Amino acid sequence: MRLVEDQVAVITGAGSGIGRTTAKTFADQGASVVVADVDTDGGEATVDAITDDGGEATFVHADVSDSADAEGMIETAVSEFGGIDVLFNNAAIEGPVSRLDEYDNDAFEQVIDVNLKGVWYGMKYGIEAMLADDGGSIISASSIGGEVAVPQYSGYGAAKAAVSQLTKYAAIEYAEEGIRANAIAPGIVRTEMIERTIDEHPEMEAQFEETEPMPGLADPEEIANAVLFLGSDLSSRVTGVTLPVEGGYLAQ
Repeated sequence: MRLVEDQVAVITGAGSGIGRTTAKTFADQGASVVVADVDTDGGEATVDAITDDGGEATFVHADVSDSADAEGMIETAVSEFGGIDVLFNNAAIEGPVSRLDEYDNDAFEQVIDVNLKGVWYGMKYGIEAMLADDGGSIISASSIGGEVAVPQYSGYGAAKAAVSQLTKYAAIEYAEEGIRANAIAPGIVRTEMIERTIDEHPEMEAQFEETEPMPGLADPEEIANAVLFLGSDLSSRVTGVTLPVEGGYLAQ
């Protein structure tokens, strides 16, 4: 039997990168997937990739920093598929690469809005639906930048650290009601976000390559598999943790 057979998963930022790969992974493992993204073309392409392989998915346009959009994506899961079993709060933006004193005020607010408030809204409305449907599993994307300070990423790191703490609150507040909450902390993953950073700052490519003790950069599939573990019954006793998926970086 597949790991999430007959489950319903809502995945944000699923129009590209880790989100798209995770959506396809969950569909391959038997889940019906709500693909949520601000990028309509990317989100619909993810749905097409899933349905072309015989899976079930639907797209919903959602800006996770907007509470009505966040609520709407959860309502889509309930109306289209009958409920929600797994929520992966993945949508995020990188923000500027800048020292703290030079960090643009508006850019900081935008990073917090998407990377932290977007997770909070997802949890809020996802938990409401899960409470009405015998619980579920919430996974949120933190980062190694939320565990240690990565220079010139103060906004991103602050938001991701808060995601890990918010995860703990959700885990303990709803443990008795069948809801598990965990986070993942990826390292450097070969996604569009990293490619943009390298394009803008070519000198950072060598730095990225040398960051983790394990060679090379992670593939999105490696992150998706960790999310699948946390979303499935294989992790039925795991809650309130931030799981590093970073090639040994935090062990140094």
